[in-house]
Amino acid sequence: MADRRLQAFHAVAKHLSFTKAADALCMTQPAVTFQIRQLEEQFNTRLFDRTNGRITLTPAGVIALDYAERVVALSAELNARMREMSGQEVGPLLIGASTTIAEFMLPKILAEYKALHPGIVPRLSVANSEAVQARVAERSLDLGFIEGDSHLPTLVTDVCCEDELQVVCAPSHPLARLQAVTVASLTEHAYISREAGSGTREVIDHYLEKCGLPIDSLRAVMEASSPEALKGMVATGLGFAIMSRATAEKEVRLGELVQIRLAPPLIRHLSVVYPKERFHSKVVNGFVCFAKERLAAARSSETRLGTG
Repeated sequence: MADRRLQAFHAVAKHLSFTKAADALCMTQPAVTFQIRQLEEQFNTRLFDRTNGRITLTPAGVIALDYAERVVALSAELNARMREMSGQEVGPLLIGASTTIAEFMLPKILAEYKALHPGIVPRLSVANSEAVQARVAERSLDLGFIEGDSHLPTLVTDVCCEDELQVVCAPSHPLARLQAVTVASLTEHAYISREAGSGTREVIDHYLEKCGLPIDSLRAVMEASSPEALKGMVATGLGFAIMSRATAEKEVRLGELVQIRLAPPLIRHLSVVYPKERFHSKVVNGFVCFAKERLAAARSSETRLGTG
C-alpha cells in the first residue's frame, strides 16, 4: 500500500488545500499537516510554499508529485490484483456521484448490484461534479458519475446516457400554463440557480451561450447546493429552476410542481469517469458496465413515457 504520508501529500498537491485534502481522505486537517511535515523531514526539503494563504508546490514538490501519482496508482492496482487472486468478489467499491445522479438515479442500481454481488460493499460519496472528478483523480474514489464530461487529463470519460433538463416551477407561477418556453423569455422571471461547480449549472451556462445569451442573463435571486433544496424553494413560488426531468418526477405527479420543456430542448449526457491506468479491477469494470446499462435503459424508458 502507498505510504500514508505520500497519500496525504498527493491529496494536498491535487487540491492545493489542506482542508479539502483532509475531507477527501476522511482525516482531520492537523493529521494531514503532520503527515506532510513528516514527509518533508524525511526528504529534508519543503514540498509546499505557504504564502498569503495560498499553497503552491515547490520545485521539489513538483518532482515528488510525479512519483506520487505513479506510486498511488500502483498501490491501487496491487490491492485490486491481490483481491482478485483470492477468486472472491469482496471488498469496498468507492463510488462518487453528483447530487442529481446519487439521489435520483443510482439508489436502485446500487441495490440491484448489491443483490448480485453480496461480497462487494459499495460506498457512495455525494458531491458536485467538480468535486467528484477531483476525488477520482486523486484516487480516493474508484470511479465517479458526473454531469457532462471531465476535462481532467488523468481521467477517462465514458458517456452513460442522455438526460433532459426542463424548467420547473410552482403550479401558481405564470410559466406553469405553458407547454414550452424559450430561454430568452425566462429572463423576465426570478431564477433559482444551482451553485458554482455544479454540473447542472455548467450545462445551463453552455446552453445560454449556445442560444446567444450571456451566462448572467437569467435573473438569479438565490442559489441552492442540492436538488432537494432547489425544489423546496421553487415550490414556494419564489422563482423557477432548471433541473433534470428525473429530479422532479415525484413532485410533478403529486401536483406540487410543474415541468415545462425548453425550446430548443436542453439535453445533456451523464458520464462515468475513472483514472487512466493500465489495469482496472474486475469489480470496477463490472460495475461500470452494469451501471451504464441500467442508466441507459432507465433514461430510454423515461424518454418514451415523456413523449407518449
